[in-house]
Amino acid sequence: MRVALTIGVLALQGDFREHLATLDACGVRTRAVKSAAQLSQCDALVLPGGESTTIDKLARAFDLRDPIVSAIAGGMPVYGSCAGMILLADEVADGTADQQTFGGIDMTVRRNAFGRQVDSFEEDLTIAGVAGPPLRAVFIRAPAVERVGSGVEVLATTSAEQSPDRIVAVRSGNLLATSFHPEVTGDHRIHELFIRIATKEQ
Repeated sequence: MRVALTIGVLALQGDFREHLATLDACGVRTRAVKSAAQLSQCDALVLPGGESTTIDKLARAFDLRDPIVSAIAGGMPVYGSCAGMILLADEVADGTADQQTFGGIDMTVRRNAFGRQVDSFEEDLTIAGVAGPPLRAVFIRAPAVERVGSGVEVLATTSAEQSPDRIVAVRSGNLLATSFHPEVTGDHRIHELFIRIATKEQ
């Protein structure tokens, strides 16, 4: 282990296994989180991709929503990818009538902003805070950020011809969110950035 850090991954639905494997490869302790007790044993948390409305409903069913909201308010570092970005947004532009988020980032996110599953695409992105060549980003029924408040740093926007200048990566203090899925590409740099945020190296 390179750092004394335990990062939990919310394991109610979605691609949490891929995030756990990536974090393991980065040399930190990991824990699948399905209960408030497991969350309390973590220093930081990842909210994976999946179906945001389903994760929301399961979090409430497992009595995890309020503990996660409290952890975010208390300063726990949290990274959300795809559905996780939606869950970190204070406002969802096209949410269902009963959809709730954990909130934390002063932004408005639109679900499925790039279209349906058949409209999934990949793009090389330059991301603030990520050194090296452009990062290959995979967008699958991805959200996009339509508004950011003060204190929210835009880390990356798309340059794709079909959807130029869409905000797809943001940071607000200890909170990090991306529209895309870095856990599926074998490139660990987004997770490394989150580890640096969690350990206050950056």
